[in-house]
Order: sequence, then C-alpha cells, then structure tokens
Amino acid sequence: MMGMGMGMGGALLVALLILLVLLLHIPSLASSTATLNYTTHHHLSSLRLERIQTHLRKINKPPLLSIQSPDGDVIDCVHKKRQPALDHPLLKGHKIQKAPREMPRGMKMKKEEVDDDDDEIVWQMWHRNGTRCPRGTVAIRRSSVKDVLRAKSLYHFGKKPQPQPHPNNLFNPTSSSLRTDVVSGNGHEHAIAYTATGASSEVYGAKATINVWDPSIQVVNEFSLSQIWILSGSFDGTDLNSIEAGWQVHTYIHTYILLNTFLFSNFMIALDRSVRSFMVTADPDYSLIGRIAIGAAISPVSSFDANQYDITILIWKDPKVGNWWMSFGDNTLVGYWPAELFTHLAEHATMVEWGGEVVNTRPNNQHTSTQMGSGHFPDDGFGKASYFRNLEIVDTDNTLSAVQNIQTLAENTNCYDIKSSYSSDWGTYFYFGGPGRTPLCP
Repeated sequence: MMGMGMGMGGALLVALLILLVLLLHIPSLASSTATLNYTTHHHLSSLRLERIQTHLRKINKPPLLSIQSPDGDVIDCVHKKRQPALDHPLLKGHKIQKAPREMPRGMKMKKEEVDDDDDEIVWQMWHRNGTRCPRGTVAIRRSSVKDVLRAKSLYHFGKKPQPQPHPNNLFNPTSSSLRTDVVSGNGHEHAIAYTATGASSEVYGAKATINVWDPSIQVVNEFSLSQIWILSGSFDGTDLNSIEAGWQVHTYIHTYILLNTFLFSNFMIALDRSVRSFMVTADPDYSLIGRIAIGAAISPVSSFDANQYDITILIWKDPKVGNWWMSFGDNTLVGYWPAELFTHLAEHATMVEWGGEVVNTRPNNQHTSTQMGSGHFPDDGFGKASYFRNLEIVDTDNTLSAVQNIQTLAENTNCYDIKSSYSSDWGTYFYFGGPGRTPLCP
C-alpha cells in the first residue's frame, strides 16, 4: 500500500527478490532524466545488435498475456515457472515457495480479501489499463534494445554500478566516523542511519516507510537511491552479502523499487498470482503478486511543499525455510531471495542500514548536482526534505520491533546530510538528502 497517499511518480518497481532479475528490466526514462545527453548509436554494428537481441530473447520470456501500459511500457504476464530468476545456475530444480512458513511477530496482517475486479489499488502506471495478469503468472516489464543501449554496455545492462572498497573506509564497529559497508569510495556518497552493532550481532530483517521523490540526475551513469541494506560478511569487499530494497533514479533506470543481492546478481523469485494475501497458512487463494511488475513505472511521487507519498518495505528471513522474503505496502508479498544464493546471509545479517546514496562522477571536475532524496537538506523538514520513518528490525526471536539506537553518517554534510529523531507516530525516523553541488559543495 502507498502510505500517506503513497506513490512513486515515474518510479519503477523492480522487485528482484526472487521475484525477478533487476538486471533484466530497465524502465523507460521520465522527466528528470529526459534532458540528459546520451551517446548516439547511429553506427550500431549488426554484430552488436544481434548480441543484444539474443540477450533480450533470453530474458524476455514468452508471455501468456501482454498488457500495454499508458506510459508506453509493455507488461508481459509470464508463467511463474519461467521467470528469469530461475535461470540462475544455483536455482536449477528450485521449488517455488508459495508463501513464507512464518512471519515476524508484531507484523500487522491485512486480512480482507481483494477481488480480482477491484481497481482500488493502483501502484503502477500499467494498472490504469484495467487488465491484470492471470493466475499462475508474474508481471514483468519487457526489456528493449533501447533499454540496453542506454547502459554503458551489454554487460552493465540493468546492473547498479558498484564501487571498489576504499582502504580507509573499512568496517569498524567502534567508530561512527567510518563507512560501515563496502560501497564507500569511488564516487559513491551517502547519508545513512545504521544499527549500532558489531560483527557478532544477529539480525533477521528490517522494515521502513520511505518517502518517494524524483530527484534530478546530472549526467549519464550517475544515480540516486533511497533504500534498506541488509548486510553480512566481510566489509573489506572480499566476501560481502547484501540485500537491498528501495527506490532508485538512474539515467537509464529511472525511479523504481530496487532489490539487489550484489553477490548473486540481484535475483529474486516471484510468486503465483493465486496467493492473494499475506497469511501464515499458505492458502493458494490469497495473493496480490500479479499486480506488481518488475521494472514498471508507478506514480505519483512527492512534490515540494505539497502532497507526500511513501512506500513501506519489509525484508525478513523465514526461520523455517531460510529464504529472505519481501513485502510491500500492506504486507503484499513480492517474492523472496532463496537461501541457496547466499553464504553469510544464509544464516543471518549482522547490520542494517537505511538511507540514501548517489554516484558523484565529478563532471567538469566539480561535484555533481545529482540530488539525494528530495534534493533538500534535512533541516527543511516535512514536505520539503525526504524521510525514512518507523524503522524496525527483526530480532533473533523473529520479532519485529522498533529500532531504539541508530547511528548516522554522511561523508560530506555540505552536499548531503542526515538528522535523526523520534516521535510517538513515526517512531525512530530521519530526514536526509541534499542538492549536491552548491557554493559550499564545489
């Protein structure tokens, strides 16, 4: 559900959980990136074109039904057993789990059923068409040659740019001044909150409600995201497992809900459209899965000093089976990451982070003007600055509980900043973000 009038304008839902490969589904550009200059491809060789088309034939599975979205996208309804995530070599013979065996204690369940003809929930642009994917299928945005050409190369298509670890920013649980995961350095900048725990801590999930905006991106190959990180492993970059969920704006991906597992190329498995609600007993007559399309645009997004929209994301490890599940909004099951994809996260996470990240390529030898969050600093407050609210974690007892102690970090507070607080309604929350280049951020 989209809370507070939740939405994501021009945003995309890339539910890569086990739902599908983020890597495969790149949405069309929207307003914030429409003015960017892309390299033209007038001299595209026939060999390169054939390679791209071969790749697209592999990832665009034969649909049982195709739906035209008002924004120009085509949504393919693909049989659940043919979704691209199942092409991963570690998932050969994988049996799709219809529903989690156990949900976190303290999770508020939405018990009412939703009729197949109910058009009340409109999370994505293609929902406005009025057609939904049939039972037994998952909704996937069809990738095109143009999508691939917007990427640096076929290899980079659909992948989030990954930085190299910075030798001075390795994980140190005793220091709040150092970056707490592998994504420091190499132009990546952050404004994050994180659990003040050490490598021996055990975390089994996290939840947050995330304000959704459409920040501007200055140049190709930069991005701005707001998300949750679930982390475990070596923070020097040699053996880190990471699950990530949130929204991102990229020069060729635009805004979408992003779920990444860096170690295993962002795979996730989708569910059967016939499971209609988030229930402890896996009744095949309950589900909203067919309503969420990987990579498809959703709207609206927040506007400055006007309507605010946010999304709620929960990720947790099923203690009975070991898969990492994700729910969206009012506990709508999106999918799961299978335990067999992980090393350290096959057991548990050691840290959770919430917040924003941008890539600063220093165009013209200046700091990028790519915005984080709303593009405004946290002191501007509600309606102007972006927020995360109601931060929660899943503990060793499989209980969902409010986060009591967090630490915050921003590498360059003149460019992007973060400020946390607590209230009875929002629990632990923070405002974050910034405009990037200014006179104080040259």
